[in-house]
Amino acid sequence: MYKAFISKVNKFLKLVKFPHTIFALPFALIGFFLAVKLTDYEFSWRLLGLILLEMVFARNSAMGFNRYIDRDIDAKNPRTASREIPAGILSPMSVKYFVLANVVLFFIVAFLINQLCFYLSFPAMAVLLSYSYMKRYTSLCHYVLGLALAIAPVGAYLSIAGEFHAAPIVLSIIVMLWVSGFDIIYSLDDEEFDKEQKLHSVPQLWGRKGGLIISAIGHALIVPLLYLFYVVADLGTIYIVGAVIFTALLIYQHLIVSPTNLSRLNAAFFTSNGVASVIFAIFSIWDILAS
Repeated sequence: MYKAFISKVNKFLKLVKFPHTIFALPFALIGFFLAVKLTDYEFSWRLLGLILLEMVFARNSAMGFNRYIDRDIDAKNPRTASREIPAGILSPMSVKYFVLANVVLFFIVAFLINQLCFYLSFPAMAVLLSYSYMKRYTSLCHYVLGLALAIAPVGAYLSIAGEFHAAPIVLSIIVMLWVSGFDIIYSLDDEEFDKEQKLHSVPQLWGRKGGLIISAIGHALIVPLLYLFYVVADLGTIYIVGAVIFTALLIYQHLIVSPTNLSRLNAAFFTSNGVASVIFAIFSIWDILAS
């Protein structure tokens, strides 16, 4: 029975690609420590634990819902046909209950954090779930995904401060541009499939070359925002080192992918961006704690 339970848990972890939590979680931690730095509130293990839970439940809700809503589309796409629902590993009904449970837990944890976070948890969840429908209607779907992950640093900041500040907002804009840019790169491989199924994406609309250009423009806009974040968050040299490495990794993913060569797409999407987010968080939080 224990083995069966563990096996079931592993199936759901694979469903939501749990390791990909690494994309948004580091930025939520930056938002949390920023609040400690910029306000009179003291560090709280309780709040840190609640934020980590909120991130897990948010991502489980969004990814589980995406897999449930897209199950028919995934079954038609050779790249996604092996996913848990089309492959028969998990039933649609079990995934639906999984999503409902995580949505409820998300609201409960938001209530335990503070009243403002609880009120904002409803529009936040609406954004998280709406992404799954966007590619049916607009090529701006990548930016909706970016917005969904951009909620993390502001939400984490609010959990401590209970009020808005320019620093986490700038950080959220950085996250939105970063995520939408690499999601455009990741969708390059589905250009033809999206056209056949009448789905919307930047590569479907502008082609692979156009998609890479638009992605690069979005990532280029991050550079001045990194400096703005340095100013409004009152950071120092340690942060600058992390920001430079982060920028270098953004450039790297554009160098290893071209319209005619997508063989290193996974390296650009997961490896480069996963490392980038962790390094940026380490140096940012190090700077915050050092000051």
